[in-house]
Amino acid sequence: MITITTKQEMQQLAKQHKTDGNSIGFVPTMGYLHVGHLKLVKEAKKNNDIIIMSIFVNPLQFGPGEDYKAYPRDPERDKQLAEEAGVDILFMPSPGNMYQNEKSIRMTVLRRTDTLCGVNRPGHFDGVVTVLSKLFNIIMPDRAYFGLKDAQQFAVVSGLVEDLDFPLELIPVETVREASGLAVSSRNVYLNEKERIQASALYKSLQKAKELINSGIQDIEAIICEVKDYMKANMEGDIDYVELLSFPELEQITVLKGKVIIAVAVKFSKARLIDNIIIDI
Repeated sequence: MITITTKQEMQQLAKQHKTDGNSIGFVPTMGYLHVGHLKLVKEAKKNNDIIIMSIFVNPLQFGPGEDYKAYPRDPERDKQLAEEAGVDILFMPSPGNMYQNEKSIRMTVLRRTDTLCGVNRPGHFDGVVTVLSKLFNIIMPDRAYFGLKDAQQFAVVSGLVEDLDFPLELIPVETVREASGLAVSSRNVYLNEKERIQASALYKSLQKAKELINSGIQDIEAIICEVKDYMKANMEGDIDYVELLSFPELEQITVLKGKVIIAVAVKFSKARLIDNIIIDI
């Protein structure tokens, strides 16, 4: 594995691989790697000649008062895990390199952000599509791999790829979970022992919603209430939202049909956790 720290060198190397006829699988991350990230690499290795992973904590997607400076970082550990997983090129640019000049263009997401995490994080997804547009142009991947734990991000990126005609395929990868059902996340390190146990209620509440939907229940409000009641009874975190929407459009629905997402977010003392399941009815 080689490590590259400038976008100029990364783009030149990517161009060379494209010229040589190598397919590129891309795994974008903000580092502090866990088994979820490594699963993305495993999936990427199935269908690509070269695996490129980026590690970049993108300042543009953090709002005022959010945890940009406190976001967990461990670059040496990340390098070791990436190499062991089979990453060929690790791209680790600095913010100064990625954003060298004052911006002359501002990217704004118009759809799929007025619900779920987008409500309380104005500008977050603008930062996401800005950095991904840059990374897609620098790395020129054939396929890019995203975990479905952040399904809203996947939906927004799908719109980005469609609208701007990026010549790549987005590959969704199922959420990796701990034995308790808790979705693996870099922010899980902020949970204390009691909260980690209680946090398993997120996935269990989603499973209850899936059971209701599969049994033929069509009352969306009743399903949402069941999810909230289960979480309130089994944990002390504050419920941020429980939503049942179309996917990937993320629009309100009155009838359960097609592909839908049931998504939740909960605030614990030092961590805000999200989870979801996507159901094809």
